[in-house]
Amino acid sequence: MTQLSVIFKRELASYFATPLAYVFIVIFLVLSGVFTFYLGGFFESGQANLSAFFNFHPWLYLFLVPAVAMRLWAEERKSGSIELLMTLPITRFEVVAGKFLAAWVFAGIALLLTFPMIITVNYLGEPDNGAIITGYLGSWLLAGAYLAIGSCMSALSKNQVIAFILAVSACFLFIVSGFPMVLDAFAWAPQWLVDAIASLSFLVRFDAISKGVIDLRDLLFFLSLIAAWLTATAVVIDLKKAD
Repeated sequence: MTQLSVIFKRELASYFATPLAYVFIVIFLVLSGVFTFYLGGFFESGQANLSAFFNFHPWLYLFLVPAVAMRLWAEERKSGSIELLMTLPITRFEVVAGKFLAAWVFAGIALLLTFPMIITVNYLGEPDNGAIITGYLGSWLLAGAYLAIGSCMSALSKNQVIAFILAVSACFLFIVSGFPMVLDAFAWAPQWLVDAIASLSFLVRFDAISKGVIDLRDLLFFLSLIAAWLTATAVVIDLKKAD
């Protein structure tokens, strides 16, 4: 695990070594505010809660998180530094996990910087802070799921733009999998298959957590999804290392 921490620290520091981190954070904070107070009707609702804030996260992350994930492996493959990285005395797990955790912590830092939202609702009323905390937890898990998918897509391509498009497309499928129009397309399928497709929806899983309902199945869903996509990332890297 020592090598994992080295990879983690190196990758996390690399974000703040360029304007990328600051641009991402500013865009995230500005869009969060716009979506919450203008599009989400925060003041019109007359309720001191952050439902308007969390409701837009699946869609906000759909474009911002893949933008972070697209550089995880595509940049390494394009520059050829991945070959050097793979010759170091570190396991594939340590490299994949280290890069992912750095990106996930970076996303968490951006999320924590929205703390003025918490101050605002507590100033305006008496919100359920427990539900707010679970909402932040759910949002971070959601970002982790997007990042894990984006990591795999980044490993598939040397081109960051292609990696971004693939990640957005894959994440979008997980978002809409619970929509009636999607489920209607599987009307011919057995009910267990329809239920399985619906259960993959990020919106359904995140909506429950953001409302303060902690269900172990929802937590396991996100953690299992992250583990599965990171495993897929390691497999893709092995298959692509000769490219």
